[in-house]
Amino acid sequence: MPLTPRLWAPFARGVDLVLPAAGTRSPLRAGNDGWWESDVTLAHGTDYAFSLDGGDPRPDPRAAWLPAGVHGPARVFDTDRFAWTDDGWSGVDVRGAVTYELHVGTFTPGGTLISAVERLEHLVALGVDVVELLPVAAFNGRHGWGYDGVAPYAVHEPYGGPAALQAFVDAAHGLGLAVCLDVVHNHLGPSGNYLHELGPYFTDAHSTPWGDAVNLDGPGSEHVRRWICDSVLRWARDFHVDAFRLDAVHALRDDSPRHVLAQLSDEVAELAVALGRPIGLVAESDLNDVVSLATTDDGGWGMTGQWADDVHHAVHALVTGERHGYYVDFGSPETLRTAMTRVFVHDGSVSTFRGEPWGAPVPDDVDGHRFVVFDANHDQVGNRALGDRPSARVDPGGLAAQAALVLLSPFSPLLFMGEEWGATTPWQFFTDHPEPELAAAVREGRAREFGGHGWADLYGHDVEVPDPQDPATFAASVLDWDEPTRPEHARLLEWYRVLVALRRAVPDLGSGDRSRTSLDVHPVPDGEAGPWHGALVLHRGDARVVVNLAHTPAAVPVPVRRPVEVVADWAGGVVRPPAAAGDPLVVEVPARAVVVLA
Repeated sequence: MPLTPRLWAPFARGVDLVLPAAGTRSPLRAGNDGWWESDVTLAHGTDYAFSLDGGDPRPDPRAAWLPAGVHGPARVFDTDRFAWTDDGWSGVDVRGAVTYELHVGTFTPGGTLISAVERLEHLVALGVDVVELLPVAAFNGRHGWGYDGVAPYAVHEPYGGPAALQAFVDAAHGLGLAVCLDVVHNHLGPSGNYLHELGPYFTDAHSTPWGDAVNLDGPGSEHVRRWICDSVLRWARDFHVDAFRLDAVHALRDDSPRHVLAQLSDEVAELAVALGRPIGLVAESDLNDVVSLATTDDGGWGMTGQWADDVHHAVHALVTGERHGYYVDFGSPETLRTAMTRVFVHDGSVSTFRGEPWGAPVPDDVDGHRFVVFDANHDQVGNRALGDRPSARVDPGGLAAQAALVLLSPFSPLLFMGEEWGATTPWQFFTDHPEPELAAAVREGRAREFGGHGWADLYGHDVEVPDPQDPATFAASVLDWDEPTRPEHARLLEWYRVLVALRRAVPDLGSGDRSRTSLDVHPVPDGEAGPWHGALVLHRGDARVVVNLAHTPAAVPVPVRRPVEVVADWAGGVVRPPAAAGDPLVVEVPARAVVVLA
């Protein structure tokens, strides 16, 4: 449909509509509450911009299409032009689903949404339910993670622009895959952000790690909140997106009577009813507090789910032995037991890393499927000094153990692209800022960030943090799709497929019932320093996941309530019947191996 340009710019005394192709400027009329409106309509493909008080043209903050980048004019995009083929699509409930996180620019050598479509069959064969795209909102330069986006209504042009996102979603739905967008509302990037010229989009009443907070509770905030909520509703309605991962919601500082996330949740729920399919909202929160999951009627934010970093930290620190930074309170099997049953390790206890009590308990009646967990994701890989994956430091048996603990947990598992075959390509922090001063600031800031954090002790040598602006840093992070065909990688890939299939085939292994989850610990005193050595038995209802992290075989007692059999194993294993009635089974597990009983 044609566009009638409108702009909320209460700071401006006058606003002109700029049409570059015609070389014209025409004034907009002042409306109510700082809105400026035009009487003209623009057809699909028309370039336009706004000039405030005779200044340089600026892109529309609600621009759908920015073919010339974040500093250039917007282009009208008619979402109704796309011929959808997903009329029968009924959606996916993200609770309990297997999610696959990918970065469009490094998922394939092509680095576009269309080239990503060519790999969706791989995800189907893996058993994935939801494809989560790292932020696709337009950002400065060609390459980047996307968390410095400045145009939350637009799709980054090097990825293919808005039409490519529609095609990607339609193709995914045709294969039975839901699509989740990672969206960032808590800050904007440093280049291409012109909102401060328009109106009170930001406030110094609150601060965030990125500076002044987005204005959610001050004068004019009703329009800022509308700008945020409308973007999400539009992605769901016009692009058929199924779910949203909301980045760092703890930085959405909002002291108003109704939190912006509660507003968003209620509006999304209404749209889901109208569309006849679920729309998921998953919060990334550092608060260790289920206020995000509580209903809006009960004063919560009404999110469908939230990320649970503590589960990652508990698994990662146990298997790797790492204790630097925020891993300081993790690494013991007892801590893993807490994470597997109570979700938050810090649920009111003192966090050594933070230096204060942190979090609150998760009520017993909260289903485990409300929490998204992982043993790798973009943060936990990309924010390491070298962007190295677990596969760079963990042997195949350890990778298999991590996968079993995450995929067969009572939570909703997320996989990071390439994890399923033990990809050896790193995923590093990369940017492509064309401004020399900004490029230098990012380069120096990244190096300074990792100074004195113990990385040299971890890696065993002097650490030189990769230059984010070096094209080689981006190139090194692109997945190598030849790897899954090689025997050592193909074996791990098949293990992941088996584990995902077991979640569906064995109800106990797919359940979110935390009350039927427990963990037995059997240390092995082998005298070796570093990561913990021993065996674990994860109880999932009547199913059992037996993990031997020792470097020697282990005979592990496994209590069961009913007959079980081996339904999967990494490196073999033998089940010995009980010696006497009432005794546990004994599972002989090779070193660095896993046996699943059901």
